[in-house]
Amino acid sequence: LEKQSSTVKTTVLCLQKEAVQTEKAPAALGPYSQAIKANNLVFVSGVLGLNPETGKFVSESVEEQTEQVMKNMGEILKASGASYSSVVKTTIMLADLQDFKNVNEIYAKYFPAPAPARSTYQVAALPLNARIEIECIAAL
Repeated sequence: LEKQSSTVKTTVLCLQKEAVQTEKAPAALGPYSQAIKANNLVFVSGVLGLNPETGKFVSESVEEQTEQVMKNMGEILKASGASYSSVVKTTIMLADLQDFKNVNEIYAKYFPAPAPARSTYQVAALPLNARIEIECIAAL
């Protein structure tokens, strides 16, 4: 009988974590980063429709806030070395789920096919009484 030896490969995952920060998007409102790069992923914190220069909402309209959220997210993705096309998952939080259709129309302009996986929720409240907040995960 011949005895075969087997080799077991063990991969040790070494976490490389780096904060992403850009002045082209609103600063974090608390003790968190705009995004974190960890290994080959980028985790973008919830983004609001704030003008990065004034720190105020672009308007009260969910459509205009959505457009600004997407622009802000794009700047954070760019600062991390990612882009809309590298986003694999998004989470949308809405103050009113009745805004779903209008948000979808704007959201769809930013993500090429295949669109990222996504969850959408109506929440009781958002920071600064925002109408919408979106977070995402992108692959590098």
